[in-house]
Amino acid sequence: MSKFDYDLFVIGAGSGGVRAARLAAQMGKKVAIAEESKPGGTCVVRGCVPKKYLVYGAEYGSSIESSRKYGWSYENLDFNWKKLRDSIQKEVDRLSNIYSNILKKNGAVVYNERAEFIDKNTVILTSSKKKISADTILIAVGGRPWSPDISGVEHAIISDDAFVLEKLPSSILIIGGGYIASEFASIFSGLGVKTTQAYRGKHLLNGFDEDIRLHVGIHQKANGIDVRFNISPIKINVDGNSYDTHFDDGTIITADLVFMATGRRPYTSKLGLERVGVQTDTIGSIIVDEFSKTTAENIYAVGDVTNRINLTPVAIREAQAFIETIYGSKPVEYDHRNIASAVFTRPPIGVVGLNELQAREIYGDNIMVYETTFRPMKNILSGKEDKCFIKLITESAKGKIIGVHIIGDDSPEIIQILGICVKAGLTKADFDNTCAVHPTLAEEIVTLRQRV
Repeated sequence: MSKFDYDLFVIGAGSGGVRAARLAAQMGKKVAIAEESKPGGTCVVRGCVPKKYLVYGAEYGSSIESSRKYGWSYENLDFNWKKLRDSIQKEVDRLSNIYSNILKKNGAVVYNERAEFIDKNTVILTSSKKKISADTILIAVGGRPWSPDISGVEHAIISDDAFVLEKLPSSILIIGGGYIASEFASIFSGLGVKTTQAYRGKHLLNGFDEDIRLHVGIHQKANGIDVRFNISPIKINVDGNSYDTHFDDGTIITADLVFMATGRRPYTSKLGLERVGVQTDTIGSIIVDEFSKTTAENIYAVGDVTNRINLTPVAIREAQAFIETIYGSKPVEYDHRNIASAVFTRPPIGVVGLNELQAREIYGDNIMVYETTFRPMKNILSGKEDKCFIKLITESAKGKIIGVHIIGDDSPEIIQILGICVKAGLTKADFDNTCAVHPTLAEEIVTLRQRV
């Protein structure tokens, strides 16, 4: 009989934690999981899922306007923020309950409170003060929004707040240039809010291919977003019912709401990691090896808390590999290469593999770049000027595709399939030998010509 209460205790019931707990319980292990918020984690509760619904809501306005050129007519259009907000939160609650029920149906015990370490095999539930021991402990607490330490920052909202606003502001300043900032700027603009996006760099989406970064900035401006580059906030002052944000170049931007979207950090503060020998880096990311093991022998970590690739499907795959490593026949390392991802701006972005700069750092001049820019068929009749951009990068010697970058309608759906192709090592010749599906945006992938 085990000397511990559980075989596995999981801290955090997000996508990674739930997957690990469910799989272990299905294998007959005695499992418990603790979550201080709603089961489902960032993705379900305050991230991917509610954000995508907001994106859908924002897209309808533009689509309805475009429909005039397709023969539709209408009057008295009205948008009801509270109806959209409440519908999304109702769906969030439904999904969260599904996560909770899945755990319970598979035999895992769910504690709806925060857990912190006492020692390497023991945690304490901070509300009930119950102490629980486990042979193996998995940390899957994810991350939290991070804001710079400037005067008046307490007046700004963060992404968690954006989903449950009492009302839409007439104007908003979004500070940041990454996924979250760019997506929410696109959302608020699409919902009719006067939107300004300020970023300290010269192009949005740091780390993406330079051509994608250039194009997304063009699209943000085409959507009516006032994009300001090369400025950093230094203080926020209250001015009646609005806020004046001061920047390092002397600029002052006034808006009814300020939204800090300046990044996320692992949620490891006050978890008690220092008591159990789990090492973190300078921003609190848990240091793990290729099998997600921390510097403590029986403690593992998956998902955003490790700050490897912070995507929900990655956390799920890391959790799967963790279970196979601990309870399977051999250790399994999850391959973090060539993971497809999307950014849900308007239009959205889909990428997989290396960007051009990364490709040149690895292969030097032994790469070939194929690209095209065009107005999608849907935009011709509607009169929209938005253009699609597609870029494909190959290794010269074998023609193996090592990177694909798309900005345009349906690119997240397209990139999922292209992710399979890149992961499988397909070549430009394989694409060239594939007949196009006409008329589609995706057919451009198999008719690309080398960049001149």
